[in-house]
Amino acid sequence: MVKHQPLQVYEKQVLLSVVTGIYGCRWKRYQRSQDNSSKWECGWFIIVCSSFLLLLVWTYFWLVAQNDFNDFNWSIYNRSGEWKDETIPILTSTTVGFTYITFLLILALFHISLGQQLNLYWVHKIGVLATLLTTVSGIVSVDDIWRDEWDILLVSLQSTAPFLHLGALVSVTAMSWLVASHVVRKERSSFQMMVLLFYIVVHLAICLAPLTFTCPCIMDRKTLKPAPAIIGRRGAPMLVPENTLMSFNRALQHGASSFEADVTISVDGVPFLMRDHTLRRTTDISRVFPDREYEDASFFNWTEIRSLNAGRWFLESDPYWTINTLTAKDRSRIGNLTVCSLVEMLRLAARANSSALLNIHKPPPEHPRFRSWFMDTLWVLQKAGISPKRVTWAPDTDRGRVRGLQQATNEKLSLDEIRQRGITSLTLDYRKISLRDIREYLTNNVSVTVYPVNEPWLYSLLWCSGVHSVSSDAPQILRKVPYPIWLMSHSAFNFIWITSDLVSITVVMGIFFFQNYHMIRWRIGGIQNYNPEQIMLSAVARRPSRNVNVMKEKLIFSDLDNGLGSSEELSLYPENSRVRFSDGGSSH
Repeated sequence: MVKHQPLQVYEKQVLLSVVTGIYGCRWKRYQRSQDNSSKWECGWFIIVCSSFLLLLVWTYFWLVAQNDFNDFNWSIYNRSGEWKDETIPILTSTTVGFTYITFLLILALFHISLGQQLNLYWVHKIGVLATLLTTVSGIVSVDDIWRDEWDILLVSLQSTAPFLHLGALVSVTAMSWLVASHVVRKERSSFQMMVLLFYIVVHLAICLAPLTFTCPCIMDRKTLKPAPAIIGRRGAPMLVPENTLMSFNRALQHGASSFEADVTISVDGVPFLMRDHTLRRTTDISRVFPDREYEDASFFNWTEIRSLNAGRWFLESDPYWTINTLTAKDRSRIGNLTVCSLVEMLRLAARANSSALLNIHKPPPEHPRFRSWFMDTLWVLQKAGISPKRVTWAPDTDRGRVRGLQQATNEKLSLDEIRQRGITSLTLDYRKISLRDIREYLTNNVSVTVYPVNEPWLYSLLWCSGVHSVSSDAPQILRKVPYPIWLMSHSAFNFIWITSDLVSITVVMGIFFFQNYHMIRWRIGGIQNYNPEQIMLSAVARRPSRNVNVMKEKLIFSDLDNGLGSSEELSLYPENSRVRFSDGGSSH
């Protein structure tokens, strides 16, 4: 009988195999290592983290930019001449890229928490670079085509900042476990101290971030003003074709109190509703007048314009994915729509006791009605029978000749300029006006209309800000917001802020204490049980050598000579027996 000493006993580690296998294609035990990661792999980990943060901001941008998808597609149309929903490929690629990078980052953090060496598989490296390159190119393209949209990030933070703060606090608190294990379980070095200092600075910055928040919805409920009136911007263009009589009727059905329309003057002096400079997008001019489809819309006479179909394009392109919600009767009516004249829209507003905001496209100098467009428009106002007080005049020209109409402008002006021009209301892009500006205008009895407002979060934000009205492409969505999405008093916000910060700090300190206490006990217990050969063997390099093998033999025989405890008893095996190792290990 010969006594054999089993040197190791392997246990199956399914989670570890899956993590290292997916991340670095290291499915076998002998492929894994607990050595420190190389600088090259640490560099790739930093690239993955940077890609995650970039994609996080990029994904957040597109989530809040849903409010302006219509304007984005219109900007693309003006450049390419083709109307397509360009947001679909962008949202798809962003979702796939963010999911992929997030998954890799989670696997990398598992590696760190399990003490495994980072070794990103080359296929993933190509995937990370491709995702990063796609995101950067998308950012550059948006900056070129849609630069003003970046302002929505700061606007949206007025609504989302308290919730983002809580999310960031939870994330940085959870990261304390990895930071503590990295700093406590290793020998102190300047790098570990830099990691610890960086973590403390980031945690402190997140805890104090609410000091910089400007959130209109943090207010006393008693001071909340009535909900802003909803203006149907070109009617209800997400449900039926824009700037048509059916569109304005549908806006009234969904709670709109006023209309906003784009007015163009025909060559024979008839004001009609058209947003684009040409008739290509919203009519069938390519079929009726194929040689004139790129011609300016104002150079057509009213008879020609009236002969065009203004609804078939909507049924064919389904620009807002709403065709399935329409009844067969609605589809039939849309298929027979024609271009709407200004007088038809004003008569509808007069019957519904509604108001109208007119954005008039002044004809070019070579247009036959260049000098008379103003009188053409005033004549239509008189013909429609609508009260002048219910019509808001937006053009900045010929204000002195307009009497009785409400004066508005799309420019952000000082109070002195507003008084000099006789302006009573402002119609401003929400990205160009701040909470301070809104309150200053309202204090001086200047009405403020903000556009475009299509999402509940933005409508709630402007509601809390006190604006009088909003211009929307989606009145059917805003009518479903009976109250601001969230409203919180200052005392409640301060309580949540301070409590969450204290809980986070307490948890982080507890994690660091637990890691440090656990490591001290492990070290003390390890030193008491180690003999000199074990200590020296653990200190030598991992690379196999003859000296290491000799030390291993000495260690084994010293244990045989000294005897083992009950938990370390040598097993008796028949001669030629082997100790088997699971999970890809070898037999001895």
